[in-house]
Amino acid sequence: MGEFTHFDHAGRAVMVDVSEKDITERMAVAKGRIRVSREVFDKIREGTMKKGDVLGIARTAGIMAAKRTFELIPLCHLLALTKCTIDFEYLEDSLEIEACCTVKTVGKTGVEIEALTGVEIALLTIYDMCKALDRSMEMNGIRLCQKSGGKSGDYREEPDRRDRGNNQEEKNHGESDQNGGGNE
Repeated sequence: MGEFTHFDHAGRAVMVDVSEKDITERMAVAKGRIRVSREVFDKIREGTMKKGDVLGIARTAGIMAAKRTFELIPLCHLLALTKCTIDFEYLEDSLEIEACCTVKTVGKTGVEIEALTGVEIALLTIYDMCKALDRSMEMNGIRLCQKSGGKSGDYREEPDRRDRGNNQEEKNHGESDQNGGGNE
C-alpha cells in the first residue's frame, strides 16, 4: 500500500493524473449481502414479489451504477467498461442474498470502485423493491474480493476473511440465481 494519491502537496483533493500509466487489462470482483425476512427471501426466490423480478431489476441497476460510478464518486475517472456482471446466490441458512459484481476494462486505472458500486446499488435496489414487506433488511459484508492489473498488482481476499462475521458459507447450500448474470 502506498500513500494517498487524491491530494496535492497542499492537501487539496485532486483527480489523480493517470496519463503516464500503462494501459493494461483490469478486473475487479466485489461481493455483499442483504439479510431479509423469510417472507421476502421466499418471494424473491419464487418470483412472486408484486414489483416484479427483483433480482433482474437489481442486476440491471447494479450494472448501470457501475457504468456511472464516475458521476457518483468524486474524483473517480470515467472508464469504458468492457464487462460488468452481477450474479446472485441464495444463502438459505442465514436468509441472505449475496450479490457478486465482476467488472473488466482495458485502461490506465482500476475498476475496484465500479465493482463495489455495482454491488451496493444492486443490494439497495433489492431493499427498495422489498421494503413494503420488510424494513429491517440489512446490507453487510460489502467488500473487494479480487483485483488484477495495474502497477499495484493483484489482490485476492484472504479465505478466512471471506465470510466476515457469518461463517455460514461452508454450511450453506446456496442456489445460484437462474436468471443468468453473465458467468461466461
